Amino acid sequence: MLSTGANGLSAREASERLETYGPNRLPEGPRSGALKRFLLQFHNLLIYVLLAAGLIAAAIGHGPDSLVIFAVVLINAVIGFVQEGRAEKALEAIRAMIDPQASVVRNGRRTTIRAGEVVPGDIVLLEAGDRVPADLRLIKARNLRIDEAILTGESVPVDKSIRPVAGDAALGDRFSMAFSGTFVAAGQGTGVTVATGAAAELGRISSMIGAVERIATPLVRQMGQLARQITIAVLGASVVVFTYAVLFRSYRLEDAFMTVVGLAVAAIPEGMPAVMTITLAVGVQRMARRNAIIRRLPAVETLGSVSVICSDKTGTLTRNEMTVSAVVTAEREIEVEGAGYRPEGGFRTSGGKALDPAADPVLEELSLAALLCNDAHLEERREEWTVNGDPMEGALVTLAMKAGHDAAAARAGFARLDEIPFDSRHRYMATLNACNGRPPVVYVKGAPEGILAMCSRVASFTGEQSLDFTGWHDRIQALAAAGQRVIALARRRMKDGTREIAPADIEHDLTLLGLVGLIDPPRPEAIAAVAECRAAGIRVKMITGDHAATARAIALQLGLAEEPKAITGQELEEAGEAGIHRHAREATVFARTSPEQKLRLVEALQADGSIVAMTGDGVNDAPALKRADVGVAMGCKGTEAAKEASEMVLADDNFASIVAAVREGRTVYDNLTKVIAWTLPTNGGEALTIVLAILFGLNLPVTPVQILWINMVTAVALGLTLAFEPTEPGAMQRSPRPAGAKILSGRLLWRILFVSALMVAGTFGIYAWAVARGLSIETARTMAVNTLVVMEIFYLFSVRYVHGTSLTWQGALGTSAVLIGVATVVGAQFAFTYLPPMHLIFGSRPVSFIDGIQIIAVGVALLLVVEAEKRIAALFTLSSDSRRLEQRL
Repeated sequence: MLSTGANGLSAREASERLETYGPNRLPEGPRSGALKRFLLQFHNLLIYVLLAAGLIAAAIGHGPDSLVIFAVVLINAVIGFVQEGRAEKALEAIRAMIDPQASVVRNGRRTTIRAGEVVPGDIVLLEAGDRVPADLRLIKARNLRIDEAILTGESVPVDKSIRPVAGDAALGDRFSMAFSGTFVAAGQGTGVTVATGAAAELGRISSMIGAVERIATPLVRQMGQLARQITIAVLGASVVVFTYAVLFRSYRLEDAFMTVVGLAVAAIPEGMPAVMTITLAVGVQRMARRNAIIRRLPAVETLGSVSVICSDKTGTLTRNEMTVSAVVTAEREIEVEGAGYRPEGGFRTSGGKALDPAADPVLEELSLAALLCNDAHLEERREEWTVNGDPMEGALVTLAMKAGHDAAAARAGFARLDEIPFDSRHRYMATLNACNGRPPVVYVKGAPEGILAMCSRVASFTGEQSLDFTGWHDRIQALAAAGQRVIALARRRMKDGTREIAPADIEHDLTLLGLVGLIDPPRPEAIAAVAECRAAGIRVKMITGDHAATARAIALQLGLAEEPKAITGQELEEAGEAGIHRHAREATVFARTSPEQKLRLVEALQADGSIVAMTGDGVNDAPALKRADVGVAMGCKGTEAAKEASEMVLADDNFASIVAAVREGRTVYDNLTKVIAWTLPTNGGEALTIVLAILFGLNLPVTPVQILWINMVTAVALGLTLAFEPTEPGAMQRSPRPAGAKILSGRLLWRILFVSALMVAGTFGIYAWAVARGLSIETARTMAVNTLVVMEIFYLFSVRYVHGTSLTWQGALGTSAVLIGVATVVGAQFAFTYLPPMHLIFGSRPVSFIDGIQIIAVGVALLLVVEAEKRIAALFTLSSDSRRLEQRL
């Protein structure tokens, strides 16, 4: 099909193929216009309820309240509009990853063209620093190493060769392929283009991102359900009350209609969406201070219900910095302390005893060999150590510096006379070094099995001794089983005057110095964060493109499970759909996984009812990030595609920040529950007051315009204070909220009815008591209004603690937000009660001091009754939990 010769394509062939296959760019999907996307923000039942509330408020002549409602609707629409279109941005981010230039062979000559003009059959030339412009089948590879982390999650560059691999090989094992968007870390290569644009591996992932449907968050689903329930309840009650008032109480149609309007205004919590939006926004600000940047507002609450965190390994749970953790010599197994490229850390024997490298001649020479047979350099910038070169070679330089070697001085003192560069065919590197006129020495490092086959002796304290091949093979296997990448180092002393070396000089009769085990170590803070997740009932699963042994070793160090079960991508493919669901539940580590498998694992976990947070940094993570309930991208090392597909970005790439965000998410949900638990009973009390008055043919204790006053003052001044409530004690010791848990739980529904009944009793009681004393109807209604407001204030102090009592000094003092809110409402009520202009607008009248004290007493009584009910409910809950525990035991 490609039919490409050594001279490459001709200009005519390239033009024809460009016409046939299209440009080497990712296709753009259809996009909705800005106006359409904005108008769609209003297509929501809760928005319809708010608009109806605004129209009703305007119909009864309360223009300011209707304007507030319409402003809330507009703000919600603007927020949604700004957040729309991230799928398109994710695709744009991936498109930007294709290098605009590429070197190809056409008409027998090397030429540079735009990457978008590369076509199947083009011969592409690769050099260190290039970005691969398309998917290539390699036909030449000299020391070629390609960084494929964006596709596979592999923590180190991959050695490439021209040897064919099995057709079903995992993406990370296709050593004869170079993929679009990856980076050439070292060496040179030539490849024939086999796929461009959407047909390339990068394009296939891009198509997956576009095809993945982002699921609605639990908050969005539950708020939609709540809006439907409120709408049905309000409309049903309004029809019943209107019919009853006209047919059985002889109300005029106009009076009955205005009464129903008052009922609707009382029942519809028009301020709640605004308060809930502010609650989420406060959570966003708190998370930002913990380096967690929220891109979609509902994701704040979703974090609080996360039950599974699927985390990428490289750079998320680990440092993404290779570190020598073990050295094995003839006499010793040595533990190397420290992490990353910072040259700090000591050496300990297997028994835990500190070891002086200068006192161990074998370790001294092994670390020197690791420094000299090496092309990497370390740099310190702003107290951060980075490697310039291959990450594994950088780790070996760090090892040498920890052992006391001065890198610059050692390289200057042991001049390099010649070298054999690393090549994937022989899998070793060798350097010829000389010092102070002494005979030159060849130092060799490379794949352990190959180096071992080239050795005949091993270095020891006493000089050299015979090599036990079986024993050293066992040591290699032990390091590999611990998840470490193993490198062997050896030497050979050459004759005086040797200035050059060839493979024949070193592929026999070497002296083995020892083995080095390298690993990308886990972040210390990630270990603590994983422990906190487990205490909170959150399962952490590692989904990585790395090898199974390496991933399992990291999982053990992180404490993901006592005995983490590791499953490979190949095993997932062979398991079938039912097997994937079983593995998703049981396994802790998923290694060598493809982007499709990561996506299927997230979907399998969601199918079991889990709320899934997915973390990642590469393009290979983007589809799963988008599908997850909360996608979490790395801000420092993450690709733009990963960030655009996510709801949250970690500014510090720290897994511990996810746990902090989960804690804030639980706080946000608690606060949202408090908003609902406060808003609905207060609105319910107002609505039931009107319903009962009509039912028994009584005068309304409060008029519709007075209800609007109560809602306008308390909904913002009191309800808003709940958005600033701090985290309750024990928030991270509770199990995650079940995915199907309703926001209006049975417990919350009971609380709404119970508190609503108390408020109706208090309002009617004060009103009836005032009328019985011969006070005017206006004064009685003023007392009823003040009683409702006072009960709402005292109930606010009770609802601040969902999982504990409010009858403490801390509960009584409240937060600064609560105190400011209460002071604002008290001031407004004094104005409502005693200012003459308010008398004209709302029909209020002054209230005596004694009556005021009695009104406050009603509020105190409500607080005590609600706290008593909370205590009794807690005792029943504790007894129920104990019975369930006994049954399980």
